Amino acid sequence: MNLVVNGDAESGPGGTAEPVPSVTGWTVGQGAPALVGYAVGGGYPTPSDPGPAQRGSRFFSGGNSPRTALVQDVTLPATGRTGHPAVDAGDVRFTASAWLGGYATQEDGARLSVEFRDAQGTPLALAVLGPVTAAERKSATGLVERKVGAAVPPGARTARLLLVFTRSGSGTSNDGYADAISLTLEPTGGTNAGGRS
Repeated sequence: MNLVVNGDAESGPGGTAEPVPSVTGWTVGQGAPALVGYAVGGGYPTPSDPGPAQRGSRFFSGGNSPRTALVQDVTLPATGRTGHPAVDAGDVRFTASAWLGGYATQEDGARLSVEFRDAQGTPLALAVLGPVTAAERKSATGLVERKVGAAVPPGARTARLLLVFTRSGSGTSNDGYADAISLTLEPTGGTNAGGRS
């Protein structure tokens, strides 16, 4: 089960290229994000451009701010096969994934970081996805999947997601894009398999 709330930009206000004051499930830490519809046009990603195969109707963008940041704190489950006892034994693995991208040859981009913290809020481990460069997109407008997985650090109780969009050059639009953001946990069957990306 995906622990991220509204990782697909489908909930709350939006659907155009206009910035929104708030984003369901996220705290706007900086800037003015937009939840852009794939059907908006005007150079934004369309349903036929590179992106998630099972995409919804909208994606995140940096809006019109040079730097836009969204934050979400996720509470890890306390019970079950991925609960606290299994985490503390090193028997739970996480997978973080996101589709990240931008516009044509521009280097505007999006970066997702996932920071695991203990009960006191002390950082224990950090995973970072992106940004995706124009070269990695082959200078095409669209989104590319990025994924990382590793053992959840023992003692972790929460994960802080930070989604940052950065405008690299001039202009009024921050064309960093993101969609299909996911954080999942799975038991490792009593063996710590280590990390892979």
